Order: sequence, then C-alpha cells, then structure tokens
Amino acid sequence: MTLDDALAALNAQIEPGRAEGQKAYHKQDREVLGIPNPALNDLTKDWRQSLSVDDRVALADQLWKTDIFEARIAAAKLLTQARIRPDDGVWELIQSWVPEFDSWAIADHVCMAGQKRLIADPSRLDQVEAWTRSDHMWTRRAALVITLPWTKQNNPKPDEEAARDRVLGWAAGYVNDPDWFIQKAVAWWLRDLSKHDADRARSFLKTHAKSLKPFALKEARKHLPPPAHVQKEAKDKRKQEWRDQRDAERKAERGD
Repeated sequence: MTLDDALAALNAQIEPGRAEGQKAYHKQDREVLGIPNPALNDLTKDWRQSLSVDDRVALADQLWKTDIFEARIAAAKLLTQARIRPDDGVWELIQSWVPEFDSWAIADHVCMAGQKRLIADPSRLDQVEAWTRSDHMWTRRAALVITLPWTKQNNPKPDEEAARDRVLGWAAGYVNDPDWFIQKAVAWWLRDLSKHDADRARSFLKTHAKSLKPFALKEARKHLPPPAHVQKEAKDKRKQEWRDQRDAERKAERGD
C-alpha cells in the first residue's frame, strides 16, 4: 500500500461538517479531515492484517510526516498490536515521534502503541526514564501515560512491583510541576493504580498530596477505598445500628 492509497482511503471516510468541530475540540492548527474514530479503527485494522511489519512501519512513518491529524492517529493505530515480531523498528519509530507531541489525542494513541512494546520488553523503561528529564512537557507526560499497564496488575510479580515503584518515583518528581497536563497524568496514574494497589496509591498521596493541585488530588482519590481501619469502623457501626434496631423491635414486640 502506498501513502497515496492510504490517504485516498482516509479521505473516503470523511464525515461532512465534522472537521471544524474536531479542530476546535482538539485545538489543532494542523489539517483535520473529520473522520470518526470507528472508521479509523476499521481502516487500520485492515491495514495491519494485510501489511508486513516492515511495510506497516514504513507506512506509519509516511502517514506521520503528512502532519494531518487523522493520519498521525492512523499511524499510531497501525502499530498498536500486542504481538509484533520483530518490533525494534516499531519501538524506534514510536520513540522518534515523542518529541513532536503537541496534542493529547495524538500523544495518547501513540502511547497506547508504545504500551504494547514496553510490555513486550520492559527493559525499554530505561529509555522512557530519560523522558522524565525532558524540557518538553508532552515528553514528560508520555512517560506516565505509556507506563499505565503497570497500574493494572492485581497480583503483580516482583519485577512488576519494582516497575510500579520506579514509575511512582517519576511521578513524585512531577508533583510540583504546575502544568495541567502533568498534574492530570499523575492523577491518572494514581487513579488507575488505586483500583489494584490501594496501599501504594495511598502511601504516595500521604507524602505528596499537599503538592498536587486540588483537581488532580480529587481525581487521584476517585477510586481509592478508605483505609482498612476506617472500613472496619464503618462496618462495626453498621453492625451496632443493626443490633440496636433488632433490640428495639424485640422490645416493641414484648410491649416494653
């Protein structure tokens, strides 16, 4: 498939009147075609199935370089697949895009592709760690978004726990950053972590809550269950209320 073929396929999916709204919503200065996300999903799924890994990398690179909004998202979707062998070229291309991030939608789609490559080879976290020291806000943010899979294990192995603590260390270095997107990324990581490892999320917040912006702190705590002792106190209170109600009903039955 040539770049011209891919662009023709994209243009065939344009929804009249959609581009203007998308451009405003995503705050884009680049060209926006106005293609619904389900259409992009269908197109890129077909491309992934019909193209070799090398051809996908080449096409993704060409689509990215057009600087068209949907073409860049399609480039990322072309590479979003768990099993890719070999995948060094895919990872290198994803890394090359990170310094050009300037939009959350594009960045998040690329990070979704990058998540698969990190899970395939966790040693790549060494490269991601360098992003945390970048002067480019979107690169720093990407270090947290691309590592979100490590928030999701219910029974993490020792190496997964180590990766989890490593990324929390990066997040600790971000809490004083006033940028909204950085604060949101920290909150996002903690919010997802709290569903599977409430103790770690709670421990982080115990140390850093005062440094987070109020909106980020609220988001981070969104799914965080109360501490064990608070849950026990609430449970004991409910039991006592039930006993009191039972005793009152028995007294009423006896006419006391």
